Amino acid sequence: MTTLVSRRAAAAFVLALTGLQSAWAQGPAPRVKLSTSAGDIVLEVYPDKAPKTAENFLQYVRSKQYDGTIFHRVMPTFMIQGGGFTPEMQEKPTRPPIPLETRPDLQNKRGMVSMARTADPNSATAQFFINVVDNARLDAPSPDGHGYAVFGKVVSGMDVVDKIRAVPTGNSGMHQNVPTTPVVIKSATLVK
Repeated sequence: MTTLVSRRAAAAFVLALTGLQSAWAQGPAPRVKLSTSAGDIVLEVYPDKAPKTAENFLQYVRSKQYDGTIFHRVMPTFMIQGGGFTPEMQEKPTRPPIPLETRPDLQNKRGMVSMARTADPNSATAQFFINVVDNARLDAPSPDGHGYAVFGKVVSGMDVVDKIRAVPTGNSGMHQNVPTTPVVIKSATLVK
């Protein structure tokens, strides 16, 4: 009887410890502050739901990749996209692309943050976009059988996002929907 009680007690203790480790590992979701020329935007990132995509974004934040880049594509009824170009429209070098990571519970709704990519679903690098309206057409499996990877949301600064979406835009070389006055991401910093 003593052995049985001891084994049960030990098993319960191990399970409790495992639960505590899980809770510690999860902790609060990381937050990133984008200090822009239009104001501050705070993003919450989901490493628990989109681990590869979230870590990719956070690595770019830690390496200061986004500092001095612009929101280079602004479409007021769609999204604002940034993280890849300087104010002179020079593309910044990136690390290799990451595999697409989508889930049905992560949807391209207003305020959600997603990775930009080309027609190749596994081509996302540093560029990201913030949905300014609900964009169900970007959720997997739309629009091309793959969707776009949501990895976070705006938790503060949607008024700044709305200010950016309203800026005048034009063409710059082969790029369309480029703000006529650059909206600069002065810095991207991990705040939590």
